[in-house]
Amino acid sequence: MSKAGWTWTGRATLALLLGLGAGMVWAQQAPGTPPPATQSTPQVPPEDLAPQEPGAEQSSTELVRRSEKDGKERRILIVKTGTRDDTGVFTFCQPTESDPEDAPTLAVFSETDVGGVRITIDKNVIQVPLALVTQLPPKGDEEGSDGRVEASAGTARFLDEAPPGKTDRLSRCGVETSPKPAPNTVLVTQGRTELKGQKLVYDSTDGIARIDGPITFQRRSDKDALSGQSERIEVSVDEEKTTLVGNVVLNSEGGRISKAARVEYDDTRNVARLYGTPEQPAESVKGQDVLRAGTILYDLDRNEVRAVKAEGGTITGEFVDAEPAPGTAAPAPVTPPGTGR
Repeated sequence: MSKAGWTWTGRATLALLLGLGAGMVWAQQAPGTPPPATQSTPQVPPEDLAPQEPGAEQSSTELVRRSEKDGKERRILIVKTGTRDDTGVFTFCQPTESDPEDAPTLAVFSETDVGGVRITIDKNVIQVPLALVTQLPPKGDEEGSDGRVEASAGTARFLDEAPPGKTDRLSRCGVETSPKPAPNTVLVTQGRTELKGQKLVYDSTDGIARIDGPITFQRRSDKDALSGQSERIEVSVDEEKTTLVGNVVLNSEGGRISKAARVEYDDTRNVARLYGTPEQPAESVKGQDVLRAGTILYDLDRNEVRAVKAEGGTITGEFVDAEPAPGTAAPAPVTPPGTGR
């Protein structure tokens, strides 16, 4: 527990987050300091948590996003999977009377053990060593609120006292964080697909979680495994979509190479939608068969593609059924119908 005030530290059960436990302890809470914001109970899927010893406690919180488009609530869950204090930090740093009335609550999650810190966004379970969460005050009578998450490699530790001359909230709470973004340290799992990047930033202003690259990924499959790369990943919480962005390349074990400017990726539905630009159409090549279009629908399990022709768009392709005989000219490019091979 921090020796500087207004910090809740250590392991907390979900019941404590609800304020139901009788053993909640606050370190040196100043007289007149408002009580901590109530945390709602996150529903933690068993597969999203590292194995725990019997009776082990979880340290967690969540952001609640309310979409203006459809009015639905969507939740971002952050969990420190480890239960040992010597492998990480879990702490809330509440506003004090000297902070503005609308000041957010800050939370620090760090974990160097195998499970790391887990962040669940839509279909994606994200594992990182360090996550800094900014939770905005609830609006009116609403329970839970949105905010910001910054996650990467790095560590956090408690300080014996606030550093001289430092007035930021975490320093005043006696917490020091050391983010160290590095390639392949942000692990994203979606179904059978694992993607790796170096930094995640989610912000409530647009409801999009952005994971900086270089991004690399692998999709396990008994039939046709897939690997690839992109410049970054964007996860839209409102639209529940995961998109690979920037020079996306997909390589199938069966020899198909597909390229696009953007790829909407959904492992749970076994489909990827490739989007090109007028200057750089989406493209899928297998052997001598080539398909180019503004949009290509890729069946990941079958390793098959088909073009989706948008209004005013074009589809071109070259399809070769067999090797031409010696001295025979190769077939000319053809414009295929709405599907390609």
